Amino acid sequence: MPDKPVLIMGSAPNVTACAAWPRSQFSAIVAINNAWQVRPDWTHHIAPDDFPEARAPKALKPGQIRVRSSSYVPANNRYGGVLYAGGTMAFTAGYWALAALKPSAMVFVGCDMIYASNKPTHFYGTGTADPLRDDISLRNLEAKSARLLLHAAVQGCACLRADTPESRLLFPPATAEALAAQAALPDPEAFQSAKERENKLAYHVPSGRYWESATAFAPDKLDALDTLWLAALAA
Repeated sequence: MPDKPVLIMGSAPNVTACAAWPRSQFSAIVAINNAWQVRPDWTHHIAPDDFPEARAPKALKPGQIRVRSSSYVPANNRYGGVLYAGGTMAFTAGYWALAALKPSAMVFVGCDMIYASNKPTHFYGTGTADPLRDDISLRNLEAKSARLLLHAAVQGCACLRADTPESRLLFPPATAEALAAQAALPDPEAFQSAKERENKLAYHVPSGRYWESATAFAPDKLDALDTLWLAALAA
């Protein structure tokens, strides 16, 4: 396991703050969608299959990799599948990094999923507020962040975020003390209870394209599952 955290960059305006952070602090830098423009030393670019090629990196430097759905969908499936994980690229990138990079910590910057109506929503201006779309996997972003934090903790990885006034991520701020601390393991009984509820629901779509599935997903059952993950975090 790398002894340095992985930096995961989203597209919120505050992501530009990490442009000056020393590369030596991180074992890898994962850029989501347009965030590869924030700093040239990113190592992994991750985006959905419908991300416009015109907005993707044009040329890769040595050590840079583009992560496609053929890589991140199996990684998400390893942790239960994207319908449980939350169908936004911040969570997808987190689970992929857990599986592929096995970090000691993940620091999320520009991934707070706060979309103000009276100021820029993205570092490049105004973009599409992906997590606010009508999607059954995005009903409770806080619960999805709790789930990621707990799955990471089981693996010995801490989930941290930039110290911003508002965030939908229930991660601690990435202070020096937090980066030095070991990830706290979740309460085994509460963690197992949430996992068993997922297994009982059996909402697994191996392709990751749950919106194309003929299975009828019950929102109330997913809401109850989200409540369990929040309770597991509280425990």
